[in-house]
Amino acid sequence: MQYRLDPKSGNQLSALGYGCMRFTKKKGVIDQEKAEREMLYALEQGVNYFDTAYIYPGSEVALGKFLAKGYRDQVYIATKLPHYTVKTLEQADKIFEEHLTRLQTDRIDYYLIHMLTDIGGWERLCEMGIREWIQQKKESGQIKQLGFSYHGGTPEFLKILEAYDWDFCQIQFNYMDEHSQAGLTGLKRAGELGIPVIIMEPLRGGRLTNGLPANAKKIFDQDARHRSAAEWSLRWIWNHPEVTCILSGMNDMAQVEENVRVAEDAFPNVMTQEEFDVIEKVKGEINAKIKVPCTGCSYCMPCPQGVDIPTCFRCLNVYASDGWFNGLREYFMATTLRKTKTNASLCVGCGKCEAHCPQEIAIRKELKNTVKTLERIPYRVARQVAKLFKF
Repeated sequence: MQYRLDPKSGNQLSALGYGCMRFTKKKGVIDQEKAEREMLYALEQGVNYFDTAYIYPGSEVALGKFLAKGYRDQVYIATKLPHYTVKTLEQADKIFEEHLTRLQTDRIDYYLIHMLTDIGGWERLCEMGIREWIQQKKESGQIKQLGFSYHGGTPEFLKILEAYDWDFCQIQFNYMDEHSQAGLTGLKRAGELGIPVIIMEPLRGGRLTNGLPANAKKIFDQDARHRSAAEWSLRWIWNHPEVTCILSGMNDMAQVEENVRVAEDAFPNVMTQEEFDVIEKVKGEINAKIKVPCTGCSYCMPCPQGVDIPTCFRCLNVYASDGWFNGLREYFMATTLRKTKTNASLCVGCGKCEAHCPQEIAIRKELKNTVKTLERIPYRVARQVAKLFKF
């Protein structure tokens, strides 16, 4: 197993981390026996970072049962505080105690504020006293490292990154999200600050494997290296020296075996131009399905009305390439599930953005299309539910 240094703590983290959100279920319940076989194999091959969350049904309990069999001190546990449900520090305490009970442990090695989408979410927690709460937990040894997971655009990620002395962060990153989400800009800035970066969604929930367009899949299949689509994606991510650990939601022994094998020699800065060219061809086939040719350059920003134009277009393109549910989910998390909304319907059609777009995109027209496509009944229902949590 390849290990990469966490410079904040000195820990050596396995380049491959075990994402515990996608355990196989049997009759609606996690198949504990199967999950433990797969986790044990990964552990024996050197995987030492296991990621779960309070809101993953049954996940913390399943991981806790496994680690209680004598493996706890061999791994680093990462789990997450669902800040969007927390209104008081007493609630945060209650959730934290549940973490410890479910995971059968006395400490969380890597604790995350789950799913921050803008700086406003962090500021709300600070007003509540979360900084002092974190400090108390660290002084007691219950939290070793404090970080956050992020879903949103690059500018807000950079603000959050600078707002606290984070021990690590977790971002969505893959060859299709090179210039969206936190993106390469965010990854490199974290590296400059010496902040370890954990990668989630390396395969976009499997859509960069099973969901590839036929022509894209053919490019991989015909390449002389005979790599799977998953291996191509993982190698591309590990090629970035700022990446500390990639989380893979493994729920099949073949997946565990392949990912462990790839992690052994997927080192930083080893990909050749020929390999990059293969990835670019695949991206071209995927991008052929997109709705808006936005590169995420942000020259159109800031919008006077607060619309996050690049993020709106990214979500519209996810809708086109990955299906309506994935597009809607991305859109809702990145523009609406935040203190200050940035969704497309805020546009008043002033046109200032269009004067600065290098791609000459009809931005006002495409924002209207975004509203028509993504702000339909499911979005409106979700927005009303979010209001109950005062988002």
